Amino acid sequence: MTREIQGLPVAAALDVLAFTPRKAASLVAKTLKSAVANAENNNNLRVDTLVVKEAVVGEGPTAKRSQPKARGSAGPILKRTSHIRIVLTDEVTVITRESKRLEAAASKKKTTKAKAPKAAAAAESQPETPKAE
Repeated sequence: MTREIQGLPVAAALDVLAFTPRKAASLVAKTLKSAVANAENNNNLRVDTLVVKEAVVGEGPTAKRSQPKARGSAGPILKRTSHIRIVLTDEVTVITRESKRLEAAASKKKTTKAKAPKAAAAAESQPETPKAE
């Protein structure tokens, strides 16, 4: 879940998390809302300019329990926890699909224009070879 929201604006990240049918999505969304509130109240940042710079889930402490098993033995049960860390910034420029598409189209035009003269020049520079019949 955290990899999906990295680099997205906060509003888009919350939308992605709201429509993702996983348990982790609600937990990450709750942490993201808390991070937004902290940025707004503690650092006086505008919410509409915030971008998710980093979102990481790390391993937390593990509670060790045991389950009774056959013949008086015990099986281990590990109750794992995690730490969710989200870093927001307002210094990153937002790259949308539309801007990526425009950049790709512009670079494609440049490469096709650059290739055409090279191909013509290459055809002219090759010497004529007599055909063996």
